Amino acid sequence: MSEQIRIMRSKELPKELRDRIVARHRSGQGYKRISAALKVPKSTVASIILKWKKFGTTRTLPRPGRPAKLSNRGRRALVREVKKNPKITVAELQRCSREMGESSRKSTITAALHQSGLYGRVARRKPLLSARHMKACIEFAKKHMKDSQTMRKKILWSDETKIELFGVNSKQYVWRKPGTAHHLPNTIRTVKHGGGSIMLWGCFSAAGTGRLVAIEGKMNAAKYRDILEENLFQSAQDLRLGRRFTFQQDNDPKHTAKITKEWLRNNSVTILDWPSQSPDLNPIEHLWRDLKMAVHQRSPSNLTELERICKEEWQRIPKSRCEKPVASFPRRLMAVLAQKGASTQY
Repeated sequence: MSEQIRIMRSKELPKELRDRIVARHRSGQGYKRISAALKVPKSTVASIILKWKKFGTTRTLPRPGRPAKLSNRGRRALVREVKKNPKITVAELQRCSREMGESSRKSTITAALHQSGLYGRVARRKPLLSARHMKACIEFAKKHMKDSQTMRKKILWSDETKIELFGVNSKQYVWRKPGTAHHLPNTIRTVKHGGGSIMLWGCFSAAGTGRLVAIEGKMNAAKYRDILEENLFQSAQDLRLGRRFTFQQDNDPKHTAKITKEWLRNNSVTILDWPSQSPDLNPIEHLWRDLKMAVHQRSPSNLTELERICKEEWQRIPKSRCEKPVASFPRRLMAVLAQKGASTQY
């Protein structure tokens, strides 16, 4: 009998046997008698009956799983450390955990942070903002929050960007077998310094894209003034903005130079007063991203071809795409106010 009892302890009792134990208990039999009749340890009989009284069933209930290696107190302490310093490494958190007397593996710490809704992600690069910059952004957002959509449609947005020949910094996933990471089909070809690049000036409005100009040599105030003279009014005319449009540019020194200001004043160009260090406010950033991805898909082989493809793809951006970032401008302003002038999600 002792051998049978030892075997019983090593595995779970069948549900039919558990039901018989409960049935005998309900008929008035005691634990000792049930144990002897069914050849089940008395402690097991007591445990099954207690479970039945508590939960009203003899079925196997869901188990809580393996006990947590990290206590709730330890998890809360790690969350506090992460919120205090989002750039803290898992190795540093592991040392903190050890100092609290709860030595844990890196995987345990990572899992605990995941349970608290915290995940490791690549930090976004954003401009360094001073208190003066943030104050200017707040004032700008408050001033233009109530501008009508009609007014925003009369804005000609502009900016410069650099496009590298082989330089799109985007991740591309491939399906491959272990050990084949360096096989040619599983790699992205690169060259030093991106294989060369071109600098572009472009503009757009809610009505579509304006001129796109490749900048030869180093950009200075005189060259920027020439670009405006040759392309600003022509772009506004092509987009049917009329003479009473508003021109947006950032506060780059070339844009605020004396000769640039004189040209804008002499040609009666209305300027949108723009806060410094605020690229996430400019809707054109989305179009630059679209352009770079489209150009990358066509794989230009030299700088001449790169410039030609850039201009072709710029003209292919549909009006509906241009309308979308302009329509989002009120949400950008609201995000600036919500962040108290700091960088936003845009």
